[in-house]
Amino acid sequence: MYLDQAASSFPKPPEVVEAMTKALTEYAANPGRSGHKMSVKANEVISQAREQLAHFFGFKYPNRVCFTSNATSALNQALKGFPFQSGDHVLTTSYEHNSVRRPLEDIKRKRGIEITYFDSGTSEDFDIAAFEESITPQTKMIVVSHGSNLTGKIVPIKKIGKLAKDKGVPFLVDAAQTAGVLPIDVEEMNIDLLVFPGHKGLLGPQGTGVLMVGKEVSLEPIFHGGTGSRSESIEQPEVYPEYLESGTLNTPGIAGLLAGLEVVKKLGLDEIHRHEQRLTKKLIEGLHSIDYLKVYGPHSDRLGVVPFTIEGIDSQEIAIILDQHYDIAVRAGLHCTPIGHESIGTCGAVRISVGPYNTEEEIDQVILALQEIVEGYFG
Repeated sequence: MYLDQAASSFPKPPEVVEAMTKALTEYAANPGRSGHKMSVKANEVISQAREQLAHFFGFKYPNRVCFTSNATSALNQALKGFPFQSGDHVLTTSYEHNSVRRPLEDIKRKRGIEITYFDSGTSEDFDIAAFEESITPQTKMIVVSHGSNLTGKIVPIKKIGKLAKDKGVPFLVDAAQTAGVLPIDVEEMNIDLLVFPGHKGLLGPQGTGVLMVGKEVSLEPIFHGGTGSRSESIEQPEVYPEYLESGTLNTPGIAGLLAGLEVVKKLGLDEIHRHEQRLTKKLIEGLHSIDYLKVYGPHSDRLGVVPFTIEGIDSQEIAIILDQHYDIAVRAGLHCTPIGHESIGTCGAVRISVGPYNTEEEIDQVILALQEIVEGYFG
């Protein structure tokens, strides 16, 4: 029973498996490097993926949809490729993943920027006025995770995007937990840089990530190499997407991502979110009925991500028992967001996260398993 969807979605739709198999068996050539039919076909599928992703996320420039190996790579490109200088300020939140925090801290050490980790609290509310007060004349970027991978809290990126636009500050959104779950419109929400993986809400394979770069943003590539074009030049081609895409792209993975996107569109974002909300509500209600167990995060408006602790039992031990005795897969620990755990007052938790293919029967089973674990410890 797989309840670790926030880490990676499972199972993958049959359409994803079929698309990847077709890529590997029919046109596994190097896209954009040769003129033969297989290479052209590979390039056509990748171009189609760019166009479909741009349309799905309300982005006007398919050629600035850049593929990476994962969301972490995309975030590193967006942050380390930005022209920060000593004294510049970045405003972000205390719920950011280490894929944001660590690159920012590296830039801080090497370039002398300042960082504010705004604590948005544990309720549904996001204090946009207090967030605005954290913006300074030196603020050169606002970086926000759309949905917390720890608590499931949803951040109002449309309001923040308007604020960023009014202040003239570039806005970077990490949509690792929300792409394929919640509606995102780059133009309408004034997002300058959008990052997401292919293997979570979009139901695609691991090894795929996307960075969308608005035309008003100037980045320097952090990787240089072969692009299949302008090979005579020692400089990286300045035309997108080659500017940020050195080396051979993951054609089978991108084909799988395109197929996953089609499945998401067929299921419908509204229905996916409603389904996950139903399961989450049922899960939280069941967890609240268990003695010695504490649930964290917003009460209602949240993603399908639920962290909890059991008094006196290490979170890793709970996860091991669930795995070995009940065949239930969850995640325990710090979830790559230590300052997020500081915000909710824990030093580790168990996280249950649901997806479009989980069922109410599975929620009943995990609640029963946790009741048995507590009874076994406390009598």
